[in-house]
Amino acid sequence: MAGQGVTGATPRIILLILLIIALALGGLMWFDYLDLIDVRDTLSPLFSLIGKRTITKVVEIEAPGILEQERLKKQMEAVKLKEQELEKWEDALALKEEELNRKLQALEAREKEVEQREKSFNERERMYENKRANLERVSRYLTSMPPENAVEILVKMDDQDVIDVLRTTEQIAEATGEMSIVPYWLSLVATEDSERAATLQRKMIKKP
Repeated sequence: MAGQGVTGATPRIILLILLIIALALGGLMWFDYLDLIDVRDTLSPLFSLIGKRTITKVVEIEAPGILEQERLKKQMEAVKLKEQELEKWEDALALKEEELNRKLQALEAREKEVEQREKSFNERERMYENKRANLERVSRYLTSMPPENAVEILVKMDDQDVIDVLRTTEQIAEATGEMSIVPYWLSLVATEDSERAATLQRKMIKKP
C-alpha cells in the first residue's frame, strides 16, 4: 500500500515541478518584456549546457550627437537662407547706389552748366557795362566839342559804332532832360555823305 501511494504521488510532483518551471519561465519572460532583466544573458549558461546558442539581442543605439547634427544642419540651412537674403539686399542696394550716382552726376553736370551760363552771363554783362561806360565817355567827349569836329570823328568809325554812340547820346540827353544833338550830327553827315547818313538812319530804325 505504501508503494502505491508513492507511485500515485509521483505524477503530481512532476506536474508541480513543471508548473513551477512554467511560472518561473513566465516570470522571466515578463521581466524581460519590462526590460528589468535580460533572459538570454541570464539563461545563457543553461543554454550552453544543453548545446543551445543564445541569440544576442541587437539593441540599436542611437549614434551620439545625431540630434546635435540635425540641429546644426537646420542652423546651417537658416544661415544660408540669411546669406541669400543678404545677397539680394546687397544687389538691390548696389542698384540703388548706381542710380543715385547717375542722378548725382547728372545734377553735378547741370550745376556746372548753370555755373557756366552764369559765368558767361556775368562776363557778357561786364563787357556790356564796360562798353556802355566807353560809349558814354565817347558820347560826352564828342558832345563837348564843336559838332563839325565830332562829325569828322564819327564818319571815320564803323556804322555799328556810330549807331551805338548816337543811341547812347540820345539816352543821356533823355535822362538829363536836354535836347539831343544827334539830329544835328546826322544832318552834318548827310551834308558830306548823304548815302552814309541814310544807311545809318535805316540801320537805327531796323535795330532799335
